[in-house]
Amino acid sequence: MGYRREFEIAFVGLKPGIHEYEYEIKDKFFETYQQQDFRNCHANVKLTLDRKAGFMLLKFEIGGSLETNCDRCGNNLKIDLWDEFNIVVKMVEDPLAMNDQEENPDIYFISHSESHIDVADWIYEFINLSIPMQKICGYDDASGPECNPAALTMLRELEPEEKPQEEKENPIWKGLEKFKNLGK
Repeated sequence: MGYRREFEIAFVGLKPGIHEYEYEIKDKFFETYQQQDFRNCHANVKLTLDRKAGFMLLKFEIGGSLETNCDRCGNNLKIDLWDEFNIVVKMVEDPLAMNDQEENPDIYFISHSESHIDVADWIYEFINLSIPMQKICGYDDASGPECNPAALTMLRELEPEEKPQEEKENPIWKGLEKFKNLGK
């Protein structure tokens, strides 16, 4: 539990203005979450908290790298992380109702009585959002991707042979031909 406390920010004692925090994220951070489809995470998170009266502006800058597998051939693939995310944290009387009603995911509500804010879930989410949706090997030159040629050959062999598509009459539409030219 002590490991997670480093992601709690005691904002009550903070003076209005900008405060900076830095986090080094490794694979151990993700142990409390579901299994990830990446490994060897070396992410650096710079958090800038701008404290105002009644709200806070949080800016997360994600950098670093991690390893995953190519979606096409299964090779190990190093992904560089770089992204920025902003969150507005507002202090209100009924944060549960306000969070349920709020449609903007970049606005979060907390109670006036709160003294700490936990940023671990946001860091988890933002690192995952920094990973590209399609993870494929890059191009070594103009001749093609760096994907494993043996895996690509095997994939081509598994593709079904394309046969000329014969038009099959679907019985669902059988009786509708008589209505085809009614409007003309």
